[in-house]
Amino acid sequence: MLPEIRITTERLLGAESTEKVLNALSALGNIRQITLKGENLPAKINSGPNKGIDNNHPERRKIKFGDQEILLTKLVGDFFLELEVENEDMLNASVEDIGRICKTAIPVGFTIDVGRYSKYRPTLSDYKLRC
Repeated sequence: MLPEIRITTERLLGAESTEKVLNALSALGNIRQITLKGENLPAKINSGPNKGIDNNHPERRKIKFGDQEILLTKLVGDFFLELEVENEDMLNASVEDIGRICKTAIPVGFTIDVGRYSKYRPTLSDYKLRC
């Protein structure tokens, strides 16, 4: 079981800020996976009088992450980083590095928590769904 770091921002981040944070975090070598969580920006409006019309939100756009382009469909509020670390000293050093990066890349306040926030093995409900 690998540890995860949750970075929670005090405000939802737009595409430009999210791109800046992701590219700054990509410089760290021991991040195995990054998961983003936030408010969805659907391609079409789902309800109300404009249901079915294209959602032309300016924050729903492609961002550059490393050498690839990714369609960002969220206003991001949480970053979940799964780390590959061998001991607690490496974990503490990684948390300090991530904190330094976040202070420069995130324009609003944030908190950093260490724990496990996603499943790492199948649960009973996963077995039921396969039947």
